[in-house]
Amino acid sequence: MRHIFLLAAFLLLLTGCTKDIEEYNKPAAYWYKRMIESVSNGNLDKADNYYSSLQSEHIGSPLLPEATMIMAQSHLQYEEYLLAEHFLNEYIKRYATPGELEYSEYLKIKAKYMALPNPRRDQGLINEAIASGNHFKVKYPHSIYYPIVDTMVTRLVLARASLNESIALLYERLDKPMGTEHYRNVRKENWVDWADVEKADVAWYKEIFEGDGTESWYAFMIPDTQSVVSRNSQGQVKVADKRSKEEQEEEYQRAINPAGSGF
Repeated sequence: MRHIFLLAAFLLLLTGCTKDIEEYNKPAAYWYKRMIESVSNGNLDKADNYYSSLQSEHIGSPLLPEATMIMAQSHLQYEEYLLAEHFLNEYIKRYATPGELEYSEYLKIKAKYMALPNPRRDQGLINEAIASGNHFKVKYPHSIYYPIVDTMVTRLVLARASLNESIALLYERLDKPMGTEHYRNVRKENWVDWADVEKADVAWYKEIFEGDGTESWYAFMIPDTQSVVSRNSQGQVKVADKRSKEEQEEEYQRAINPAGSGF
C-alpha cells in the first residue's frame, strides 16, 4: 500500500511538472494549432506565447499572416484594444496585400476608438484617433467603411471639444482667465451647433468621483482662493495678492516675455 501511495504521489508530481516544461523547436503547424486552441479557450496570454514561438522559429511561415490577423481580432473581441492595435500594425507592416490594407486600417481605427471609453482621460489618444480617421477618409473616399469611420471621427471631435470646455470651466473656477480663453478658442468647431448637442451621460458611480465634467460633489471642500504659488516664480513662493486681473496678466506677460519689458 505504501509503495502504491508513493508511486501515485510521484506520478502526480511528474504530471504537475510536465505542465511547466519549456517547449521549443516545433513545426509551424504545431504552434499554430496550439495558438488556435488557446484562442478557442479564451486564454489569450497563452495564445500570445504560442504566436511568439511561431514567429520566432518560423519567420517565413505562410501561417503567420493568418495567425497575426486572428490574434488582432481576438484581442479586439476581448476588448484588449492596445494589443489588437499592436497585431494590426504588425499585419499592415509585414503581411497585408494592397487589397487587404483598407480593412486592416479600418480595424486599427476601430481599436483606437474603442480604447476610449472615457475620452476625458486621454487627450493625446483622441487627437491620434481623429488624425488616423481623417487620413483613412482621404485615402479611401469610396470605402464601404467610410460612413463608420466618419461617424467615429465626428464623435471624437465632439468629445475633444467637450473636454476642452471642461478644462476651460475648471480654469474659470480657479480664476485663471488666460487658461479659460485658451481652451475656449483652441480647435473651435464652428460647424457644431452646441445648442443641439446633448452632453454625454456619466455613470452614477463615476459621477460620484469625477463629476459631470463641469463640477464635482467635493467642490465645496476646495477653498475659493487664488493659488499661493506662482508657476513662473522659478522656485520662489509668492503669496497671491489682491491686484486686478489686468495687473496680474501684465506681470504674467512680462515673465514669459522678458524681451518685451525693456530689459
